[in-house]
Amino acid sequence: MFHKEGHQIILGSFILAAAVILGAEYGIELFWLEKSIQVIALGLLVLILQFFRNPKRQTVLDDKLLYAPVDGKVVVIEEVYEKEFFQDKRLQVSIFMSPINVHVTRYCMSGKVVFSKYHPGKYLVAWHPKSSEENERTTIVLENNSFGQVLYRQIAGALARRIVNYAEKDQKVVQGADAGFIKFGSRIDLFLPLNTPLKVSLNQVVKGGVDVIATVEN
Repeated sequence: MFHKEGHQIILGSFILAAAVILGAEYGIELFWLEKSIQVIALGLLVLILQFFRNPKRQTVLDDKLLYAPVDGKVVVIEEVYEKEFFQDKRLQVSIFMSPINVHVTRYCMSGKVVFSKYHPGKYLVAWHPKSSEENERTTIVLENNSFGQVLYRQIAGALARRIVNYAEKDQKVVQGADAGFIKFGSRIDLFLPLNTPLKVSLNQVVKGGVDVIATVEN
């Protein structure tokens, strides 16, 4: 199944790939050149199909668990000063998504959306230290009784040119549900209360809605 944000791009890619393949078939006499162009066209189509895939995940609803919001690799775990919303120190966990990862954003916990804001910006590579503050991004804060307030930030990368965010202020959301999409390479920053017990380590690969990022102590 493919994400709805990719339907138009997928349709356009099919039409373009078919045109290129047929054009090469009837317009190019050199066999090796014809086949090379056709293979490249098919390869690009497959990459686009892979990028917009939307696998169904069976998220076990649990208010004491905080799930990974996206697929990718954990690239940052550190205490930082979060200045946009909390204006105090938080525990930051960042997940980097390459172009071959699933790019669906899922709600990491159930609760209420208390803040949602879009910021236009640059397109630095997503692992750049300043990308969290200077790139195109959205900031969303969820709240529930277990974790309190948790902020997640969708950040565009060098290739990502559109962030889709479904979270609206005062909306009630469900853990694991579709929260948005980032097109073509990106990163998610999570800002958690200090001393939150983490269940991930640096460089660990996680799956959105499946792997647990943190828990609440009983």
